[in-house]
Amino acid sequence: MATASAATLRPLKGVRVLSLALNLPGPAALMRCRAMGATCTKLEPPSGDPMAHYNRPAYAQLHQGVKVLAADLKTEAGQKALHRALAKTDVLLTSFRPSALDKLQLGWKQLHRLYPALSQVAIVGAPGARAEEPGHDLTYLADNGLVSGLGLPPTLYADMGGSLMAAEAVLQAVLARGRTGRGAFIEVALSDAAGYLALPRQWGLTQPSGAVGGAHAGYKVYACKDGRVAVAALEPHFAAALCAAAGVASSDIRAMFAPATHQAIAAYLATRTRAQLDRLAVEKDIPLHTLASE
Repeated sequence: MATASAATLRPLKGVRVLSLALNLPGPAALMRCRAMGATCTKLEPPSGDPMAHYNRPAYAQLHQGVKVLAADLKTEAGQKALHRALAKTDVLLTSFRPSALDKLQLGWKQLHRLYPALSQVAIVGAPGARAEEPGHDLTYLADNGLVSGLGLPPTLYADMGGSLMAAEAVLQAVLARGRTGRGAFIEVALSDAAGYLALPRQWGLTQPSGAVGGAHAGYKVYACKDGRVAVAALEPHFAAALCAAAGVASSDIRAMFAPATHQAIAAYLATRTRAQLDRLAVEKDIPLHTLASE
């Protein structure tokens, strides 16, 4: 049976997306739309996208296959260029605060009146009345309990999660217009993306007492002889294989939460090199990944 991915299906083929969104969430959403076959155009201010200045390789990857034009939307010429593009657009992607959109005469009521078939996906920091509040990825993660200690999170979870939600919203808008013939307005809040990513923690799954928060001996990061090993032997058959290798007598669910099991597995892994553990993973079908020491 043939299989297909979004890249081969190209579900947005023929859909024209115009983006005014700068920095990361908007361009990342546009990149996803482009991967799904959309024809993507972006209008940047004359100064360009800040991402192009502080990380040119990231900017290049985000905009591969995107037609990038310059327009100062605060000028008459820029507004004319924008509306020429809007007349040929199916979905407009923005990342301004609502007050900034109003100043640029891009409020939804006005846009919908001028272009009834046009949809808008508006990326904001927080939803509804909070959309005017200042914020960034870090503050949205902190608000949802996803920042620990004084270290920064390893990636920009809210921005990237929000970009996926925005690409999903483009698909939703296209599907809805196919039914109604009219455009739709969809707001995507980065704080909501952070909240969605935080759900496993809210449920207790990734809390210290949770099965994937460190309480289950088969789902942890351990030290090994020359680095670290991320072990994900959560299912019973994986846990049994891990325990057999470590010489643990029982791998039932109660045993996997017992301190003695944690200690035995930690002691075993500490005597093995990364190369030995990589071989063990293949030979015994154990889900683990070795890492260098931090």
